[in-house]
This record gives sequence, C-alpha cells and structure tokens, in this order.
Amino acid sequence: MDGRFNLEHFYSCDSIFISYSSYSTGYFSVAELKKVVAVELSDLKLDFDGIDVTANRWKQEKAEVPVRITQIKIKDLDLYSPQTTADLLESSGYVFIQKSQLAGGSPQLRGFGTNRVMIVVDGVRMNNAIFRSGNLQNVLSVDPSSLEDVEISFGPGSVMYGSDAIGGVMDFTTKESKFSPDSTRRYVKTNIFSRYSSASRESSSHADFSYGTQRFASTTSLSYSLFGDLTVGKHGNDHFLRPTYQENGATVVNPNPRKQVHTGYDQLNAIQKFSFQVKEHFRIDYGFNFSTNLKYVPRYDRLTLDIDNDGNLDYEEWYYGPQEWMMNRLAFTTDKKTKLFDEFRTILAYQRFKESRNDRKFGSTNIRRQFEEVDALSMNIDLNKVFSKRTTLFYGVEAIYNKVSSNAFRANDDGIATVINPRYPDGSTWQAYGVYSSLKHFLTDTWILNTGVRYSQYYIQADFDTTLFPYPIASTANNKGSLNGSIGLVFHPDKTSQYYFNASSGFRAPNIDDLGKVFDSEPGSVVVPNENLKAEHAYNTELGFVKSFKAKLKLDAAVYYTYLQNDLTRANYMLNGQDSILYDGVLSQVQAIQNSGNAHVYGVQGGVEVSLAKGLSLFSSISFQKGVELDVDSAVYFPKSHVAPLFGRTALRYKRRQLSLEFYAVYHGQVSYDDLPLIERNDASYALDEDGLAFTPAWYTLNLKGSLFFNKHLSLNAGVENITNQLYRTLGSGISAPGLNFIISLNTTF
Repeated sequence: MDGRFNLEHFYSCDSIFISYSSYSTGYFSVAELKKVVAVELSDLKLDFDGIDVTANRWKQEKAEVPVRITQIKIKDLDLYSPQTTADLLESSGYVFIQKSQLAGGSPQLRGFGTNRVMIVVDGVRMNNAIFRSGNLQNVLSVDPSSLEDVEISFGPGSVMYGSDAIGGVMDFTTKESKFSPDSTRRYVKTNIFSRYSSASRESSSHADFSYGTQRFASTTSLSYSLFGDLTVGKHGNDHFLRPTYQENGATVVNPNPRKQVHTGYDQLNAIQKFSFQVKEHFRIDYGFNFSTNLKYVPRYDRLTLDIDNDGNLDYEEWYYGPQEWMMNRLAFTTDKKTKLFDEFRTILAYQRFKESRNDRKFGSTNIRRQFEEVDALSMNIDLNKVFSKRTTLFYGVEAIYNKVSSNAFRANDDGIATVINPRYPDGSTWQAYGVYSSLKHFLTDTWILNTGVRYSQYYIQADFDTTLFPYPIASTANNKGSLNGSIGLVFHPDKTSQYYFNASSGFRAPNIDDLGKVFDSEPGSVVVPNENLKAEHAYNTELGFVKSFKAKLKLDAAVYYTYLQNDLTRANYMLNGQDSILYDGVLSQVQAIQNSGNAHVYGVQGGVEVSLAKGLSLFSSISFQKGVELDVDSAVYFPKSHVAPLFGRTALRYKRRQLSLEFYAVYHGQVSYDDLPLIERNDASYALDEDGLAFTPAWYTLNLKGSLFFNKHLSLNAGVENITNQLYRTLGSGISAPGLNFIISLNTTF
C-alpha cells in the first residue's frame, strides 16, 4: 500500500515489468532497479484498452461495451476545483448543465434531462416518485469531494436501470473503504482541503479519514460549502444583470447590477462507510449518505420576475427550504463460484428526500409553504456467470417502493395558518419491479455481441382531497408493464481500435409528479393532475468508434437517433370543462402533463486528443443535437425542451511530475427564437433580440487552472475562470454564470 516491493524476490528474473491502468508499462532489469529508489510511470492518455467501466452493473472492459461511456478522472478533481457535482459533470465536455439558481445544476444528456436521465449513487438509483419534468437540482446532493469514480453512459439504459434511463445514466461511486493488505499494518489515510473562489465568495472545506485492517475498513467524509451572492461578467447582454432586488418589503435599486442579490446558499455533506470481510469470499458493506442545506435556498429566477413591467418585482420571497437527502445502503457480495453465479451482490437501500417551497408575493400578508417528503425503499440483486472464455451472462431483479408525503398551508403575518391544497396527493405511492438479463458473447476474437432484455411492472396509487381543490376524481390507480431490450455489436481488432453499433429501447413510467401535482408552472399557468397517462418509450440507434494512432492521436465519435413515443409533456388542458381557473388569486391557464404524441432527437458527439510533446497534450470535444416534439394543441412539431445548442470544450494541458497546467475554452452556440421550445418563448429569463423576441446569445469563456505538488503530502491548486469577464447564461438558465473568478485551494494528505 506504500508502493514498495522487495527486490530480492526478483534477482533471478531477466526483466521486470511494472504496469498500472492508464499508465505506460515500465521495463527494467534488476541492475537498473538497484540504482534507483523510486520508479515513475508516465500517463498513457491516449490508451483506452484495459480500462474498466461499470456496464451491466459489473466492471467490464470499456472496449467490449457497445455504448459511449465517458469517465471523469477523479485524480484531476483538484485541478478542476468544481464547486458542485453539476460543475464536475460539465467539466467532462459532454454534459450540458442548466441552472435556475446558484444552488442549481440540472444535467442534460443527448436532448433529455430531469426525470429522463438516471442518477445512480453506489449502485442505487436516486430518481424518485417526484422527480419532475422541470429542472432538477438533486445531483447537488452528491458531494464531488467524496467521489472515487464517475461514469456517464449515453443513450437508453432501461435494461439495467428500468424507468427514467432514456437520455443516459450518471453513475457515481463514493470513496470506498480500503482494507489493509497484511496483518502487520493498518491502512490509515487522511485528506483535508480548503478552497476559496472570488465570484461567489465561496469558502469550502473537506476532510475524509480512512482506516482499515484485513477484515474491517471505515471511511468518514465531511464537506461544507458557503456561497455568497454571485457576481457576473461585464461584457454581454444587459438583460442578464440584476438592476433591482427585494429589501424590507420594497423593490430597491441595485448599486451593483452585476451582483445577483439573493443567490447565496450553503451545503453540508457527510458520508460514513463500513466494510466487513466476513470470510474469504463474502463481504458486507454499509454506507450512510447525508446532504442538506443549513439555510434556505433562494429561487433566483422567480425573485427577478416583473411580468407587468411596472418596476415592482412580483415576489417579495421565494425560496426552497433545506433540500435534504439521506441514504442508508447495505450490500452483500460474494465471489464464491457456484453453478448459478460467479459473483452475487444484493443491495438494500432506504432513502429519504425532503424539500419545501415558500413564496410570498409583493404586498401580500400571506406566505405559502409547501412541504414534500419521499420515503424510498429499493432492493437490487445482481449476478453474473462466466460460462466460457467467450460467454458471460449478467442477470438480476429490482424492486422499488416510494411513498410521498405532501402538505401545505398559508400563514399570515400574525402566524395564523390555513391548510391549503398540497403540491402532491398526500400518501400516494409509486412502485416498480423488474427482472433483467444481459449476455456478452465473443463471436470471434475481435467481434463481440451484447444483448439484453428487461421486463418492468409499475404501480401508482393516489387519493385526492377534493375539499381543498376541485379535482375531477377522488382517487386513481395506474398499473402497467413495459418490455425493453438492447442489442449491440463491437469490432475490436486491436488495442488501438473500437467500432460499435447498438440499438436499444427505454421507457419512463409516469410518476406522482406527472400524474398528481398541482402547481403554478409560470405566472398565469397552473398544472393540474391527469390520470390518463401512459409510459413513454424511447427507441435509439447509435454508431460510434474510437481509434488511437501510435499513442499520438486519438479520435472518437458517435452519431445517434432517438424516437420518443407517447412523449410526456406539459400542454394546455381542461379541468371540469374549464380552460382557466382562479389559482393563488390569479386567473390561470389550465395545463397538465400529457402524452403529446412523439418526439425525435438526433445528434453527434466527437472528441480528439493529441499528444504534442512529453507532458503536453490537446483535448477537444464537441456535441451537436437537434430535437422536435409534437405540440398537442396545434399538431405541429416545435423544438424539444432540454435539447442543448452546439457546445464544446477545448483544453491544452501540460503535466509533469510536480506541476499540472490546463488552459481551456468552453463555448456555447446561439439559440434563436425559432429554435426555442414553444413553452419557453415567453420565459422572462431569456434575453430579447433586436425584434423583441427571446433568444440565447452565443458565448465563450477562457480559463486557466494549475496544480503544484510540493510533495506527496501537500499541493496547491489555483485558477482563473472567465478571464475575459463574459456576461452570459446557458440555455434555459434563470441565473447568469460567474464573471471573472479566482480560485485557490490547499490540499493535505497524510
């Protein structure tokens, strides 16, 4: 565990080979090794053969999997210095992030986002019954400082993960507890770091401690971040500034419009993991994850609304209460081979999600408070069996149970509260059960076939309180099944090449958020329940390749097309024969989630890596996607929501033993009014073009990051983001991005 070995055992050898994944192999003679006290291996950046990924819920070689998978190297975490896990995903160059507030970060994969992409933490799905079609911030509950591995799998993943995995799967592995390799020593390791960034006056601190014997191991991790109000850039569209803000019940002029007042928040994350090696082939793992905000989180995009342009902001208060996530995970793993399996793993998990919404309009003496809680139980049983050198079977079962608690009240300044209609039907349940199998078979030494199938059954039960809202029904139940499959072919002629094709299907079952919620989606519109919902089904094809040329150049690309049937989307609706109702004192257009018909998404992802010289390399990625969906009211196709514009990242990196430098550019294409989703064209978050129509301007940023390693115990990381101080927003975001931002952090390991 200290990277040491006794040379005496190798005296009789002609050559000694020292190898490690993603590093070049070192070749040495005994005589050579006698002259040195340390051996250093060089990064093999352009290699992809032998890299393991978590496909089929088990580790496999990346080159044998017929889907595009992007890995984020956690060893580069210090260099990137991401403030949140959403920022970490964005650093991959292939994930588009939307933000409605500073405490935001809604990932979008290949034209799908929110409840159509899957978040997995330590093998447990985070998606729950109230994951909404609007932007989601739940990925912020995952602490980037406590991660050991991050994989992003693009395209439908329903065979392995069931409902919701349409655009892709983001698979996070938190730091594992490590055992000591021998009985004479203990494995002990401590990491501490502190970071400051200027644009949001962020201060973050993290500490983790690991301890291990041969049979017992423990990891403890704690992180806390405090963010102030964000300062944005100087050069760009003035619409993205903050000219006024709320203070003491009045709208006041902001002396610094670049300061986005009411954006600050804090975040606390804690992890405790234990591992027990009960006997040689049997292991038990327990993990506890907890994340919360100690203070409330301002909903910035609502706090900037002035719909009637009278100079008075519409809301005096709008904030989320602490978004709390807790997970208890218990796993049993055995690798003792039997006739039924070579490896067997059972994961039992209990998660609790808590969130609240609180808003008060200007001039009102009442504040509305809505509280939601989800208790989520899940069980996964995963097995694999190697029948021969050519054939491996993966199979398993999954069971999920979610119960939703929801209540709301309106309180006046005297503290008198009145019960009002909750966001969701209180006590509603969402259940899903599935069984899957997947087969990997080497047709020849270079051709690999991957197939999979899954059957899922889901159940929804909800009871509505008709005394609080004019629901057309008192209760509803939804019980349906879905069959999904995948087939892929990989051609892997050598260690430098991979060519693949796959066809797959995915689905998303309607959840409690789709079927049963009541909320004001935007001023003048109210979303009501719709019991007549069916699951949406995605059908996807993809063709891709990876090719390395003499360890100097690596190219990769993928083209894809996805057809979404029974697309669940928000559209105008009738409630008890009325197209508008009075809601929260405003006459509002009635809308509901509906199976609109279909949607089409297609695009291309590409990347290039070039080794320019020893320690110097160039990386560039580009993503282009287009999507349309059918509008129920007009029966016309319009641009689909959550489809990012052209975006990419280009980086020049220099890396030596004690120094890493990266100069990079991030860029984003323009989105015109005609390319905006129909439902977003009147969104106040967008800038206006010369014709007074909403649009998103193109933008770019230039950035520089560096890490200096004084020794194996101490390192300094610094950087400057948005060097040219651009003022911009990403597509669909309700908050502007940071302006010129200086970052510095200090890391200690011992």
